Amino acid sequence: MINVLVTTTSFQDTPGMHHDLLERQGWKLKTLRGPLPEKILLPIIDQYDAVICGDDDYTEAVLKKGKKGKLKAISKYGVGLDKIDLKAAKKLGITVTNCPAVNPPSVSEHVIALLLSFARNIPIHAQNFNNSKWERMTGIEIMGKTAGIIGLGAIGRELCPKLHGLGLKVMAFDLNPDKAFTDKHKYLEVVDALENIFNESDIITLHTPLNDNTKHIISREVISKTLKKKPIIINTARGELVDSHAIVDGIKEGKIKGYLADVLKEEPLSKNEPLLACENVIITPHVGSRTFESVQRQGTMAVNNLIELVEKWT
Repeated sequence: MINVLVTTTSFQDTPGMHHDLLERQGWKLKTLRGPLPEKILLPIIDQYDAVICGDDDYTEAVLKKGKKGKLKAISKYGVGLDKIDLKAAKKLGITVTNCPAVNPPSVSEHVIALLLSFARNIPIHAQNFNNSKWERMTGIEIMGKTAGIIGLGAIGRELCPKLHGLGLKVMAFDLNPDKAFTDKHKYLEVVDALENIFNESDIITLHTPLNDNTKHIISREVISKTLKKKPIIINTARGELVDSHAIVDGIKEGKIKGYLADVLKEEPLSKNEPLLACENVIITPHVGSRTFESVQRQGTMAVNNLIELVEKWT
């Protein structure tokens, strides 16, 4: 009997074909509500042959404990693998898979939703109405503004035509841009240096993986020295791409117009989160890819990835 641990809450909470596919396999399933920290995983991980996970902490210690037991595979529901020690997994012979290119429509739409909500003060107006207040604030148009995209992966590429269609000038920075894509989208200005994005953008949106080179890509130094146009910063990638304390100070000092994010350094929300109670901030609870359509695509791929691996074992 194959024992499988499922921890991703989007997978669990959203009905769809991914559940039917998983249940048809006849595996013994255990569900827990992730993301799970190392201290929760360590006592239990050796019980399972495989996991379908979100952003659980698969540290070297967790992987070693799993290998001493039954663990052979991690099927990541989603794209980012920064919470999994890939070097340790490879060394231990634990296979890791992920689900690329399944959530760009949903995440790119979420970027647009955050941007328009902030530009037109929609959260404040909605809250005022719920408090029986009829108070009106003046918003801003986004048409004619310059949007700088950092990272032209699948989500960044999906976002480009959406922003262009709304009348924005679109710039992008990527270390290895897709030439076929950039040749097709003639309106897109691909720049050679991040400084161009920081200097010229009214809106900066982050779509790069988290690694040693991208951690705090929006740093205190960047905010103080290179943000020339008091931009709106949008982050639907990873919380640690920005220095949250510096973001708060940048807003208070008038160097950043607003910070709109779907991710935090620590998830679920910590009571010590520096962005709490900061004005001109909109945070959503990591739901950019949480649509019925995207969840079924990701969930089905995650299960199919695991099916392929199990077939190799048996």
